[in-house]
Amino acid sequence: MKLVTVVIKPFKLEDVREALSSVGIQGLTVTEVKGFGRQKGHAELYRGAEYSVNFLPKVKIDIAIADDQLDEVVDVISKAAYTGKIGDGKIFCG
Repeated sequence: MKLVTVVIKPFKLEDVREALSSVGIQGLTVTEVKGFGRQKGHAELYRGAEYSVNFLPKVKIDIAIADDQLDEVVDVISKAAYTGKIGDGKIFCG
C-alpha cells in the first residue's frame, strides 16, 4: 500500500476527484489547508488598511492505493491539477 498526499488549488479539487474516479479510485480524504511557497501571497484591503496575506488556501487530498496503482494515480493527478502557473501543488508518495 502507498499513501499519496496531494496539495492543490481548491478550484481543481473536482477535476482531480473526477480524474481519480476515472481510474477506479473511489475513496479519498480532503482537508482544507493553508500554505506558502514560490506562489507568494497577496495584499488585501481590510477596513482601509492593507494587509499582506502570506498563507494561501489549498486543499490536501490523502489517498491510500495499491503499489501497482502509483504511477497511474500520480499521472492523472498531475494532469488534472495542472494550470501551468506557480502554485499548482505538490504530490507526495510514501
